[in-house]
Amino acid sequence: MALRKKLYHLYHGHDVTARAFRFAILAFDVITILFFIASSLMRDEPWIYWVDAAIALFIIADLAARFLIAPKPLALLRQLATWADLVVIVTLLLPTVMESFLFLRVLRALRLLRSYRVLADLRTEFTFFRRNEEVIQSIVNLAVFIFVMTALVYVFQVRTNPKITNYIDALYFTVTALTTTGFGDITLEGTSGRLLSIIILLIGVSLFLRLVQTIFRPPHVNYECPDCGLKRHDTDAVHCKHCGRILHIATDGESL
Repeated sequence: MALRKKLYHLYHGHDVTARAFRFAILAFDVITILFFIASSLMRDEPWIYWVDAAIALFIIADLAARFLIAPKPLALLRQLATWADLVVIVTLLLPTVMESFLFLRVLRALRLLRSYRVLADLRTEFTFFRRNEEVIQSIVNLAVFIFVMTALVYVFQVRTNPKITNYIDALYFTVTALTTTGFGDITLEGTSGRLLSIIILLIGVSLFLRLVQTIFRPPHVNYECPDCGLKRHDTDAVHCKHCGRILHIATDGESL
């Protein structure tokens, strides 16, 4: 089928048109997430519903195209990103019914840099990304993690906690909890709030610290030492720091 072939080329092709298409989807995702955050601070305006509907139609078209070109369409149902898109679509099309769950729209962030094809495009087109891929992915993962945790706080507390009235309040609590700052001016109320606080402290803090460490540690390259098997080395390493073997790490001769 001609349509299926054309769509497959756009999503998986290697030419300029295909890469531009995938970059456009990536830009759409970033802009959409920023819009979701900004709209949570606004009063109900008619134009917001029109924008929501337009975003929903785009996501539906994107999801339909992915199913159409997939070798095994049902396998997509096992992917978290697919279910996240379905949740986002429902909240966009039924904002009144799903009012308490509107901020689950930030689950769209799960798609950021999750496509192998998009990652390959970024490596090809941008030297900066190629040099700092691990750090960039860690920053994106950290942002997505904070978005999702904030969404949970917002959804479960916005109607019952007078101190959490918008996304910024939920974001403020989440960041202070994850960084163990804990000013105490905003706390989660009720049994569900206490349970969510425990989850953030037990699971969230450890993941948060791990991602932060990845961002700020010195840059390394993946290169397995033939003798001892050490896989990560400094970018300018000449010898393996475990066994002393001379390494031959390919570089472009440019400083980071």
